[in-house]
Amino acid sequence: MKRDDLRLETLRADILIVGGGAAGCYAAISAARINPDLRILVVEKANVKRSGCLAGGVNAINAYIVEGHTEHEYLEYVRWDAEKIIRDDLVLSMAKRFNETTRDLERMGLVILKDESGNYVSRGKRNIKINGENIKPILASELERYDNICVINHVNVTDLLVDENGVCGAVGFSVNFEAAFVIAARATLVATGGAAGLYRPNNPGFSRHKMWYPPFNTGAGYAMGARIGAEMTSFEMRFVAQRCKDTIAPTGTIALGVGAPEVNVLGETYAFRYGHSTSGRAQGATAEALAGRGPCYLKTVGLSSEQEAELCRAYLNMSPAQTLKWFESGQTPSRCNVEIEGTEPYIVGGHTGSGYWIDTSRRTTLAGLYAAGDVAGGAPKKFVTGAMAEGAIAVETMIDDLASRSEIQSEDLVRVAREKTDEYLRRMTVHDSVYNVFDLEEAMQKTMDVYAGGISAKYRYNDNQLEIAQTRVAELTQMAAALSARDMDEMLRIYELIDRLTVCETVIAHLKARRETRWPGFGVNANYPEKNNEWEFFVNSRRRDGLVEIVTRPLTLGKDWYEHTN
Repeated sequence: MKRDDLRLETLRADILIVGGGAAGCYAAISAARINPDLRILVVEKANVKRSGCLAGGVNAINAYIVEGHTEHEYLEYVRWDAEKIIRDDLVLSMAKRFNETTRDLERMGLVILKDESGNYVSRGKRNIKINGENIKPILASELERYDNICVINHVNVTDLLVDENGVCGAVGFSVNFEAAFVIAARATLVATGGAAGLYRPNNPGFSRHKMWYPPFNTGAGYAMGARIGAEMTSFEMRFVAQRCKDTIAPTGTIALGVGAPEVNVLGETYAFRYGHSTSGRAQGATAEALAGRGPCYLKTVGLSSEQEAELCRAYLNMSPAQTLKWFESGQTPSRCNVEIEGTEPYIVGGHTGSGYWIDTSRRTTLAGLYAAGDVAGGAPKKFVTGAMAEGAIAVETMIDDLASRSEIQSEDLVRVAREKTDEYLRRMTVHDSVYNVFDLEEAMQKTMDVYAGGISAKYRYNDNQLEIAQTRVAELTQMAAALSARDMDEMLRIYELIDRLTVCETVIAHLKARRETRWPGFGVNANYPEKNNEWEFFVNSRRRDGLVEIVTRPLTLGKDWYEHTN
């Protein structure tokens, strides 16, 4: 391929949104409502109609302030569940918008179940039931209502661009044809979601992508920010989901929907041994199996026909494989308890606290760069409405900041992007790599699984193992630098691997840094297997000269506002 074969397209926007998931879509909608004259550009690797965590739908709004409860109660719940490692200001600011974003989704066309009095049907203290199979197409359709929103699908952003004034845009390539995109932006929002595929997954081979979190969420947003020195937080607070075995369908639909308890193979309920926090629930099945009392189940035998039908319908909204498994096997939930298992660890700021270190207004530590949704750290339990709320908060801040943000000149834009576009071209013109991307991905996942607390290690790790993981990930990163691509699809796989390796480096550094075990269901540090109250602070990191440096930040207990000071 000659240089002219890689078409270069230059785009400009006032607000660039990288990632078209729930946070990204709602951020664009919110910005367009505030100022119809803004040039708003949403860049999505897949297609906004079916991308991200909501691609397959969802059957509940899991973050909602039910009547009789308050935002501060939600804050207290999140603090308890995360063992205090949260940012009060972030959780409270998004909780204040949960119900507003829910009503907005209903106005857009989302079907929310209601009782005979017209009130939303709650599913516990903090969530409500919906028919959400079409939630993502609903958000995508809303984008089309605004003339100043431009959506570009099937473009993979690989790097953020930086000049003397901070982040000034991004660079990426089409996944369908041979073209590179250089985008100038006065303000850039990262909303790309968390990271799956770092560890070896539950299911092998053809079924490896049947996992809890979207398999094509690679942590790209984390990686592109980390590479240019943005501060990150809480990557040691991984997330391990408790799921239905094999299908990896959500267990909450059963546990909350019909009140099914978790039992071991002896029929004993065991939650009291580990607590009812998210980490405690994740710990239970693993610990019971290690004690010889596994496998574990959700006790569904004896459900009524009405309850069984409700479960089957609910899973069709978000995980149809579970319903299909019941009908194909004949082992419907009223006849056979549902076996459960833990997933591989994920890095996801919507359930735990991993992500960018941001201020209350969702500014990152780099000028011109903002974060929202799963990629934003410090605010666990945000789910759909929290991600949307953060997107709205972020663009409100971005619009306020635009007055002080100038637009980079064309010649400077091409200059700062030249290194990456040359790299794209080299990968497609030089074909001498010994390994392919799938070899290296498998090696990465095995390394993380064995040495950094994956499924086969029962989520346990120690200092020596982490040293090995760190060395091997560094070796794989060097090998990935030499990978070549025959087409744009292979280019995509290469850069997804590179992003995952960058996130792995950060995860390992954080696991090494926190010398305690605070969330045993998400990971046990075998050198420090107990919780230590002296570690009630944030473990953060910044990348300098290619190395991950650890910094710490105090908790923001009781504070409703935080600004960066260093």
